[in-house]
Amino acid sequence: MDIGLNGKRVLVTAGAQGIGLAITEAFVAAGAQVHICDVDEGFLAQATRQLPQLCHSRTDVSDAAQVDAMFAGIAERWGRLDVLVNNAGIAGPTSAVEDTALADWEQTIAVNLTGPFLCTRRAVPLLKAAGGGSIVNLSSAAGRLGFPLRTPYSASKFGVIGLTESWAMELGPSRIRVNAILPGIVAGARQERVIAARAASYGIDHEAMRERLLSKVSLRSMVTAQDIANQIVFICSPAGATISGQSLSVCGNVEHLG
Repeated sequence: MDIGLNGKRVLVTAGAQGIGLAITEAFVAAGAQVHICDVDEGFLAQATRQLPQLCHSRTDVSDAAQVDAMFAGIAERWGRLDVLVNNAGIAGPTSAVEDTALADWEQTIAVNLTGPFLCTRRAVPLLKAAGGGSIVNLSSAAGRLGFPLRTPYSASKFGVIGLTESWAMELGPSRIRVNAILPGIVAGARQERVIAARAASYGIDHEAMRERLLSKVSLRSMVTAQDIANQIVFICSPAGATISGQSLSVCGNVEHLG
């Protein structure tokens, strides 16, 4: 079914694995032309074997020079951009605030908050050249709820919502819509690592930690990467043309994190 994204030019950061790959696949299925970046060359190679039509680059979004080089290539190839999905992010440390290393704090903020800024400042001229478009920033349920033992991650995701609301107001007159998606507990290998780390911090076993997390979700279930991708494709399509400045939770209603 044509949902109005056929031929649109889309950049998905960290688009070769996990949630990012699901987003990439969803845009490709909708007929979009997609450029992905990732820091992992193995995942990039795997994604491009699976989807040979992809454009791609190895890019660390926290490195301004690498981001500039990626956008120079996109500008030369396409001349415009219709959608930017700021998906790249890291989990950061699981530790009490007094035990959190400054280097871990700085790395989490650099990837999760500075990364979207670096990409967006380069994307905006290309979005304006297209006559408007859509920016989607990946925040988290931890961007609306405190998250003990995950201070750097939570702070960065609260910050993403601030970027989203500010950019929506700033860029709206240029017909650029900006929204944030707030996943909850997303099934997958990354979540299993987070559960393991938190279980160790609390001194309980893995399954007990899983049950503890899900007890705070109204639907008592995780969401999937496909759930996230579906929501992003919707808000970037003509069906989402009046949605901007919103923080949209896709989480089964996470009530509390802890």
